[in-house]
Amino acid sequence: MRNRDSSRSGGGSIGAYLLHRAKPHLPPWLGVAGVGIAGSGAHLMWAESAAAGVGLTLSAVALTGATWWAGRETSAQRRLHSAITVAAGSAWVTGAALAGPLSGILPDTYLMGGAVLALSWNIRMALRTSDGAAPESADKGLLAKVGLAKARIGRTEVEPNRVTASLALEGGEQTNDDVARALVRIASALDLPQSAVRYQPSADSARRGELVIVPRDMLSETQEYDGPSLPGGSIADPLVIGQYDDGSPLVVWLPGDPDAGRNANHFLIAGGTGSGKGDAALNLQTEILSRRDVIMWLSDPKAFQDFRPLLPAYDWAVEGGAGTEAMVEALQHVIPARTGWLGTHSYRQWSVQAAQKQTDPAHSCRPDRTACGCPGMPYMVAWMEEAANTLRALGDDAFTGIAQEARSAGCSLIVSLQRPSYDQMSTSTRASLPAVIALGCDPRDEAFSLPESVIDQGAHPGAWGNRKPGYCYVVAGGIDPERYASPGRTKQFTPRAVSVMETLAQWAVRNGATADPITVAAARAVVGNAYTGRQDHTDELEHTTVPEQDDETLTGQALDPEDAAMDPEAELPTVEQGDTAPGLFGTEPGRKPNPKEARELFARALDEFEQAGQMVVGPKDFMDWCEQNGLSRPWVSERLRDAAAEGRLQPTSKTGRWRIVPALTPA
Repeated sequence: MRNRDSSRSGGGSIGAYLLHRAKPHLPPWLGVAGVGIAGSGAHLMWAESAAAGVGLTLSAVALTGATWWAGRETSAQRRLHSAITVAAGSAWVTGAALAGPLSGILPDTYLMGGAVLALSWNIRMALRTSDGAAPESADKGLLAKVGLAKARIGRTEVEPNRVTASLALEGGEQTNDDVARALVRIASALDLPQSAVRYQPSADSARRGELVIVPRDMLSETQEYDGPSLPGGSIADPLVIGQYDDGSPLVVWLPGDPDAGRNANHFLIAGGTGSGKGDAALNLQTEILSRRDVIMWLSDPKAFQDFRPLLPAYDWAVEGGAGTEAMVEALQHVIPARTGWLGTHSYRQWSVQAAQKQTDPAHSCRPDRTACGCPGMPYMVAWMEEAANTLRALGDDAFTGIAQEARSAGCSLIVSLQRPSYDQMSTSTRASLPAVIALGCDPRDEAFSLPESVIDQGAHPGAWGNRKPGYCYVVAGGIDPERYASPGRTKQFTPRAVSVMETLAQWAVRNGATADPITVAAARAVVGNAYTGRQDHTDELEHTTVPEQDDETLTGQALDPEDAAMDPEAELPTVEQGDTAPGLFGTEPGRKPNPKEARELFARALDEFEQAGQMVVGPKDFMDWCEQNGLSRPWVSERLRDAAAEGRLQPTSKTGRWRIVPALTPA
């Protein structure tokens, strides 16, 4: 009895197992049976109806189209298979309804075609899996985790330390912005730093782009500065300032190149305290100063703290204050003079040929177009270090005008400051400095340094802060936009680099370019002997000190006491025994000069400021003079306005500040 029950139990188990295995394959066959029943029933109802035939035909077309539309979320093969199945079934039902299921070839097509379609679906299911649903791919699983389940990974390129995969998002449901928001989650899923994952959206599609993953940070090992990349090369050649995280060189360009479709670059260098902004500046400056056809003007309120070994290489260097005011005034006049020279010599923009002696008739300034032999014009770089002080002192208008006009004059403006926020720099000035080297910063300041589109691609200098000095993003003309969100790192300047910089400075003195006659004449016409040109700074370095400041005075360039003395050719006033020594400008203390004497003293004061190289003055510069001569500040303000009316002074962009017109130069 037990054996019989056991046999029945075993037979029941086998039957249940076979039924369980057959169930997933039954729906196609049930569908074939349903089509046969539907065709037979339709024939009984509409065999003699022409209208029914039209309706069934239209229904078949509509059902096939709906199947194709509904399959847009599936693979192309499944979509096509489904549409063919529905089209075949609906066509047979239409034929059976009008002619009868047993008419002509309809029985044969039903038996053979139905079996083929049902078996094709069974085969498809068997190939997909034999144990249930197909396991999800690793890529699809990753995308599902970060909220991009419907996105599809396409062509993938694997390079050393770099994986690039094309990404297609779900049309109408996902955009490139969704990927930008998911980048930090992708980095988390891959256990990588945020900067290791970025996304380059397609310029032609809002739902396609390339996902770039750099698994190993090749920037973690510090590289010490070992010298310029191309000593004696041209400023038109690329400037190497570091390397990217995949090991490729980090390069920038300053002059434009019409053949490459590149405009001249002005740069903003931005980074918080401890971010390595000084080393980034030194990397760029040493590259510039090592080229044969460029001059540099430098304003640095920090008394050349980082740049002192390079001091002899600059064409003109000032420490800030009145010196920077004079430099900005000179720039505003030098730029149109340089533009005029380039235009006269038929250069639409500066090129390497412009820096050479003009022996080509095509670039002659003579009316007969014969070679003019004019000296060439080297490229020019105006560098404003710690520019927040200068912007506060001079206002944004001066910088904005210079930046907007300098490109056509063969001149690049480089502005360096810690935080280019709206309270430090106007939007107009920021817009005129589109190229940027963005180092670590406060996360809230990222948008001040980088364009929003680059941040959306995965660039986040706020993630570094001051923990990774030298790490940076570079956005500039000449760089592939796909590189904008790729982090790089500049080389580190250690004490061992000082001797290299000093050697470079001496090379620049011997072999580097000197300012052309046009630039020199325009600068001296505006600021006189305040513009020094390249000179030997050895003695100056031995005597330079940082002057004391009051709250209203920016750091100014210190002078040796002998340099600040009066004109040695001027006749000194006599001092009788027992008298008090004369005041700074030659009037005895305690005696107020009469109006004629006061005007003469004021004229002498302007001459002495000019001789001392201070070409920008205002009422505050005469405070000691007023006290010594018994004159008031309002009286000085009136005399300044009178001197401006006479052409001895010119107003600057800063209210209350006046530029001294060199005595032998017409206003």
